[in-house]
Amino acid sequence: MAWSEIETSTHQDHVIKHVIGATVLGWFIAGEAAHFLLDIGFLWTIYLDGEMNLLPQGVAIAELEGDDLTSADRTELAFDADLLLQAGHVEELKRFTASTVECLVASVEVFGVDGRRLLVIKGDSASLNVETSIDNAEISVTAG
Repeated sequence: MAWSEIETSTHQDHVIKHVIGATVLGWFIAGEAAHFLLDIGFLWTIYLDGEMNLLPQGVAIAELEGDDLTSADRTELAFDADLLLQAGHVEELKRFTASTVECLVASVEVFGVDGRRLLVIKGDSASLNVETSIDNAEISVTAG
């Protein structure tokens, strides 16, 4: 697939500036977004179209909506987030996927082709790829 770099919006640039220097502890996918827990206590949300949001994790988790999320799910997410923030890495999580690589965010690049997006979160020693499809409402996160 021939990805082309996409120019980011002012809002995306603003969010990216805030996440530079933070470490991704883990993530989960809910609805049409990937949510990344950062070591600074914020949840960075990346939507199917590449748009982003950044909120304190307690606020972000409480505001999560969708048919696939119950109040019990939000409670488990909050518990997992607290564990990750306290320990940095936890093997036994109910809803989050703990990051298997050390990803201190150094830069974020956004690419696209047709209805697909690829966000590359580059760290010093590893990166995370977020690939989305607007057409199929699919999202995946891989470490590399």
